[in-house]
Amino acid sequence: MAPNTAPRSLKLAVLQTAYGDDMAANIKKTVEMVREAAAQGAQVILPSELFQGPYFCVTQEERWFASAHPWKTHPCVLAMAPVAAELGVAIPVSIYERDGPHYYNSLVMLDADGRPLGVYRKSHIPDGPGYQEKYYFRPGDTGFKVWDTRFGKVGTGICWDQWYPEAARAMALSGAEVLLYPTAIGSEPHDSSLDTRDPWRRVMQGHAVANVIPVAAANRIGLEPGPHGGQNFYGSSFICDHRGDLVASLEREEEGVLTAEFDLDFLHTHRAAWGFFRDRRTDLYTATGLGQVFER
Repeated sequence: MAPNTAPRSLKLAVLQTAYGDDMAANIKKTVEMVREAAAQGAQVILPSELFQGPYFCVTQEERWFASAHPWKTHPCVLAMAPVAAELGVAIPVSIYERDGPHYYNSLVMLDADGRPLGVYRKSHIPDGPGYQEKYYFRPGDTGFKVWDTRFGKVGTGICWDQWYPEAARAMALSGAEVLLYPTAIGSEPHDSSLDTRDPWRRVMQGHAVANVIPVAAANRIGLEPGPHGGQNFYGSSFICDHRGDLVASLEREEEGVLTAEFDLDFLHTHRAAWGFFRDRRTDLYTATGLGQVFER
């Protein structure tokens, strides 16, 4: 029998929309958008961070702990799994997870048969005005994850993880062929003049370049209640290619679905040709190797 020489490709989609207090309504809206993306041929479809409800971390209120669930029985996971199986798509599902007395900002990867491949718990937890996540979430204990889906190897971080080049590199070293980041980010309540949209995009585009890998981020939109007039999420979800060039993007207030397709075989060869992984000097990436930089 001749070997299978068919080219490997992966079509990604990201979803951008606003969410409210009603979890059932949020799930319904997300399912509708997943169906729209699947109808466009998407194989891996990324909703935004914590789409189960509003981004509640703007303040510290103990009532929100009741909205966390064990990952295997989380309402979002239970609702999205049969949709993934029906449509034959993989869906990274961002959830508020409860594990006994512990709480995490987590992601469950559903493969194209609806089967959960496991859970990733957000590694980097921010703590500042408007993003008081340390009150609600423990730092993740799963390490970085690369999911071997039906369509390819998918690395997933969650929001604040996206600012760290170490996270992207760790997933690339583990064989990721694309990197996906569900996100909830927008205005800074303590400083109305601070707009992080462009650096937020640039840092992930840099991960794409440094690892020769496509990157996609799904953000929410809309004004949600909170101090100082509330939190205004700036959308701007995007997909960029291995050069960091934007190949699909949405505006700040635009609801919609983005898709882009990538040739995984080309990327595999191109990644090797650039030599970024060949030429790494892990013997120097230590306090000893950096010498006086760490002594000052």
